[in-house]
Amino acid sequence: MFTRLRDDICVVFDRDPAARSAIEVVMCYPGLHAQWFYRVAHWFWVRKMYVLGRLFSHLGRFFTGIEIHPGATIGRNFFIDHGMGVVIGETAEIGDNVTLYHGVTLGGVSWRKEKRHPTLGDHVVIGAGAKVLGPIVIGAYSRIGANSVVVKDIEPHSVVVGVPGRVRHRAGEGVEEHRHEDLQHNVLHDTTMEMLQQLAARLATVEAELAQDEIQFEAQKAVETNGYQGPWGI
Repeated sequence: MFTRLRDDICVVFDRDPAARSAIEVVMCYPGLHAQWFYRVAHWFWVRKMYVLGRLFSHLGRFFTGIEIHPGATIGRNFFIDHGMGVVIGETAEIGDNVTLYHGVTLGGVSWRKEKRHPTLGDHVVIGAGAKVLGPIVIGAYSRIGANSVVVKDIEPHSVVVGVPGRVRHRAGEGVEEHRHEDLQHNVLHDTTMEMLQQLAARLATVEAELAQDEIQFEAQKAVETNGYQGPWGI
């Protein structure tokens, strides 16, 4: 148990440059507190003491602003930065070394008693305010930009941005080559702007073609109206 607690504290130092001391981390990091509440709640949940599980989950939500259902499955070295507004549903599955920022929702899209929440692979990073909905799979080493809405499966080593989320693959590049990109959501692709630029370029091409056709049409109309005149007007 103490080894696991030590690992939790080390993860904070590894992923948050604002952390200054172990005492500060233990006392002032709600993402860490939420995990500890979750582990107690999950212990009760897997032993079918559902009311106690939900009670500890509710206490964790009250004190941290982070709601983790006790039925969720969470791997090692999980990190929630800031954390306010994070929601993790009952059937969500989270791999190792996953990072969530504040406002992230791992939500469901069904009222049936079935697998209805996302599965996150190892080393996934999800930006602030992103919504990952439904029983979809987010492949390992993927990055989801802030405020994206993801409703489809994502292959490993992908970057997802936009509403709805659009995939940008890393073409097989290793995650270590993008280690510092994890915290720099401003460098992610703006797929909406790229699409608008493509539409603007296409529109300019169509307008140029229409203008050329109009010139040819007016010239032909003038010839048909005035008749052909030779070089001396005969």
